[in-house]
Amino acid sequence: MSDLLDVAGLNAAYGASQVLHDIALRMSAGEVILLLGRNGAGKTTLMKALMGLVSLRGGSIRLNGTDIAGKQSYEIARLGIGLVPEDRRMFAHLTVAENLQLGAKPGADGRTGWNFERVFQLFPDLRNLQGRKAGNLSGGQQQMVAVARTLLGNPDLVLLDEPGEGLAPVIVEQMANQLGVLRREGLSMIISEQNLSFARKLADRAYILESGYIRHSGTLAELDANPDAWTRYIAF
Repeated sequence: MSDLLDVAGLNAAYGASQVLHDIALRMSAGEVILLLGRNGAGKTTLMKALMGLVSLRGGSIRLNGTDIAGKQSYEIARLGIGLVPEDRRMFAHLTVAENLQLGAKPGADGRTGWNFERVFQLFPDLRNLQGRKAGNLSGGQQQMVAVARTLLGNPDLVLLDEPGEGLAPVIVEQMANQLGVLRREGLSMIISEQNLSFARKLADRAYILESGYIRHSGTLAELDANPDAWTRYIAF
């Protein structure tokens, strides 16, 4: 597999407060990476840094060989990264179809593999919800719209911040199955998720963050073989 993302020496801050410290992360095309850590560990900030939404204090972020560190978020989106934020960011007064249309664009190489018909195949419920205002949807329905809207941008890499947060267990299971379809199709994803049974079905490797530092990385089997990492950085 070819290199897709190479992050080295990444530091990021909110104002005067540094949040990420010398982050190093690499992934190949088609991989699914899991970000683990307690609340406040820096997982969301790392995703925002990759998306150009926080101030960087050094380091590089190479996407398909191009350093995107310091670029505007819209430029990064055009180059191939899509973000599904934890709060979903629906335009509540717009319909489902209008929300989806806002995200639709060709990929960085001009491809348009993701279109309305294809996202409706992945999320069949959305077909009948096209005319409904997004603000009137359930949390699970909004999450489907958020993921579908990002896919319509035809990204090379999708960042999903807590995709199971606040959803009923049956909806979490459904979302895991749908993301599993994307994994089998070779879509590269970085997922921040507290629900480990959800995440284990999807991830190839994991990075554990604590206080803005990466404390451990490896396969889930390697993580299971290191109970100290669970106790120190993940277990509540």
